[in-house]
Amino acid sequence: MYEIVRKEQLASNILLMDVKAPMVTHSCLPGQFIIAIAEEDGERIPLTICDYDREKQLVTIVFQPIGESTEKIAKLNVGDSFHDFVGPLGKPSELCIPENLEETKKKHIVFISGGVGTAPVYCQVKWLHEHGVDVDVIQGSRNKDLLFFEDKMREAAGNLYVCTDDGSYEFHGMGTDRLQALWDEGKRYDWCVAIGPMIMMKFVCKLTEKLGIHTVVSMNPIMVDGTGMCGACRLIVGGEVKFACVDGPEFDGHKVDFDKAMQRMQQYKTEEGRKKLEYEEGDTHHGGCGVCGGDK
Repeated sequence: MYEIVRKEQLASNILLMDVKAPMVTHSCLPGQFIIAIAEEDGERIPLTICDYDREKQLVTIVFQPIGESTEKIAKLNVGDSFHDFVGPLGKPSELCIPENLEETKKKHIVFISGGVGTAPVYCQVKWLHEHGVDVDVIQGSRNKDLLFFEDKMREAAGNLYVCTDDGSYEFHGMGTDRLQALWDEGKRYDWCVAIGPMIMMKFVCKLTEKLGIHTVVSMNPIMVDGTGMCGACRLIVGGEVKFACVDGPEFDGHKVDFDKAMQRMQQYKTEEGRKKLEYEEGDTHHGGCGVCGGDK
């Protein structure tokens, strides 16, 4: 069993939990995710690892209760346990692989987070800071009340630029507006990581392509079962079929077909839509973890 040792409300409808998970903390890295199951026969919920402590064997998850299964998770309290907590899954962030560290140090990096995407961004920024790499972070939120991790992010980032859509705190505008303003002031970057809602990542990529900044996005918003078997996270990257939970979750944002991915997300919400996608996509509808053999 995987005990919850801390639970905290970070903002309106945004919760944090620290979970005892020795097998996950043994080898996890920023960018990877876990599958949480609240109860026996419960739904598999993929959640990005937002922090971890190898010594204490704790994994931090941050989430918004938006459906029946995440509502069940939200009702768990300190002392309760998850029925299952599997990971690490997916590929770690390219920037946070120890073997890549010397190349990472040569880059001029900016992270752009939106909403709950702030949590996985923090995990990467913290790791980079601990390994001698200072990066800039643009932290966006709809309003001041939905901001979280500001102090933690400020400690880990080289520079933190906060912005709110409604102008209730700091810079008035979206992450793209803040990046454009920094660029106009003379700031230059050659690597961007954007994590947040799909529409936000799409428009970050449109801007960074114009500015000539290589951009990585995390496609965790489209994951459902976390193994590729459900077909929910199928997307087109550079004209090729990929699955976010198996091949990612991070991809070259300039190669992602966001319009198709967002359209597909809407279709996948209904049984009729899922059947239609399965018929149209044939053998490419499902991915597969490549480990269990279930994709054969």
